[in-house]
This record gives sequence, C-alpha cells and structure tokens, in this order.
Amino acid sequence: MFNIVQRRYLYFTLSAFVIIPGLIAMIVSMVQFGTPLKLSIDFTGGTFQELRFEQPIQPAEVRQVFVNRGYGDTSVQTTGDGRTALIRSKFLDDEAKAQIYADLRDTIGPFEELRFEAVGPTIGGEVTRAASIAVLAASLVILAFVWWAFRKVPHSFRYGICAIAAMIHDVLVAAGLFALAGLILGWEVDALFLTALLTVIGFSVQDTIVVFDRIRENIPKRRGEDYETIVNRSLLETLHRSLATQLNAIFVLIAILFFGGATIKQFVAVLLVGLLSGTYSSIFNAVPLLVAWQKGEIGNFFRRLLGRPPRPAT
Repeated sequence: MFNIVQRRYLYFTLSAFVIIPGLIAMIVSMVQFGTPLKLSIDFTGGTFQELRFEQPIQPAEVRQVFVNRGYGDTSVQTTGDGRTALIRSKFLDDEAKAQIYADLRDTIGPFEELRFEAVGPTIGGEVTRAASIAVLAASLVILAFVWWAFRKVPHSFRYGICAIAAMIHDVLVAAGLFALAGLILGWEVDALFLTALLTVIGFSVQDTIVVFDRIRENIPKRRGEDYETIVNRSLLETLHRSLATQLNAIFVLIAILFFGGATIKQFVAVLLVGLLSGTYSSIFNAVPLLVAWQKGEIGNFFRRLLGRPPRPAT
C-alpha cells in the first residue's frame, strides 16, 4: 500500500515555499498601499466607470485625463477590442464627473457611459468589517460542526483544528497570489474577491471532511492497525473521489478563465487557485497533520523551541 502520509514533511515544505512568497508580497503591499492587499473602491470608497469609445484607446491616455484633474491614483483597463475602458478612481461628485467627461471627449473622442458606480468611504468600511466577520464566523462554525460530527472519535477536536489549518492554508495561497498580482498586474480586491474566498473555504472544508469521515468509519473497523495506517488507507480510499470532484470544477474554471469576460477574470483566477490549493491541502496537509499530531510531533516541535526534551513518539 502506497504510504502518502509518510512524506508529510515534504508536503509541509512545499506548502511553505508557496505561501512564503505571498506573505512577502503582502508585506511589500502593506508598505506601498497600507494594506496587505491592494483594495478597490468596494473597500476604500470611490467610483467605477465603464466607458465605451468609438475608436480603440490607450489606457494611459484615459488615465492622464484623470491625473490632470488631480486623480493620480486612477487605474484604467481596456477590454475586448480596446474600445471599452474600466476606470477606478477616487470619489467623483457631479461637477468633477462632468469636467472629466468633457476633457475625455475633447482629448480622446465621443464615448458612451455603460456603467457608473459610486461607493462612499463609510460603505467601504462596512464592507471591510462584514468581510472580516464573515470569515471569522465561517471558521468558528466549521470548527464547531466538525467537533460535533466527530465527537465519537478520539480527540475529535483535532479534526476541526486540522480542517481550519487546511482552510487557512488555502486562504493564504489565494491571498498571496492576489497580493503578487496586485503588485505586478495592479489587481485590486473587490467584493467578488471576498465571494471567491468564501467559496474556496467551502470547497476546502468539504473535501477535507470527506477524508476525515472515512477515517471515522475505519477506526472502529480496523482496531488492530496503528493510526497512521488507518489514516493512509482512508486517504487512498477517498483519493479518486476527491480528485474527480475537484478536477471537474477546475476544468470548468480554466475554460472560463481563458474564454470568459475580463471583468470576472480575477474572480475566476482566485477560485481556480483556491480549488487547486484546496485539493492539495485536504490530501497533503490536513490528513498528514492529523498523523503528526497523533504521534506527538507537533508537541515535540514546540518543546524543542522552548528548549525542553521531546517526548517519545507514539
């Protein structure tokens, strides 16, 4: 029988190599923007405009019009055939909007306003608080549910902690990617990012619980086997189901990423990376972490940090 959990420290190391660059990007983003991720107007307040011109345009030309009016942090992206501009800027009142639109028509040419959205800083602050509460509430509910569902299994609380650890792993991977993209591509966190993150949390926990549930079934059936063997057997028994379920969703997201619209590309990218990370973490992080905890390896790690002698492995 192939032993997956035996190589658990290799998997933990690979996860660290993926997460650390994202953490570094968050630190750099904190220095540049004041937040770990570059925030959009959904969180900071401002305006979003979608304008369609008669001729293809250059984003720099559109941005320069805003800069000339004192809106230096404006970002502009073009979509499709280069005639549609997606513009994010600080809050525009009616007078400033009219002046900038007049400048755009004089400088670049006629255009049609497809969308104009304004978000005040108060609403942005409320969205930020709601996002934080949503993630915290989801974590607590998951922990409580897993603990209750596995209450007949020894150390049931560990299953909830390991599920949360895998979830945090996936959140850090997705957030790290977005932090890198924010520095390199100018991506900004909006409400869709929060939606994608919560979806990733759901997929991650679902896949992890599938494996945990098989462990719960096998523990009373195979009392003569040691815990690592039972866990590894359970993992192999559910591996096909986990991969088949996740790969179906991943293939669909890849298709949407390449052939979908530009306005949802960031949302789909976060979902795709989150699902890939969730598939990996449920198999190679959450389950091996259970074994490491059962064998006392986690406790011995902290004892070494404190200069205390490690306990014998169980």
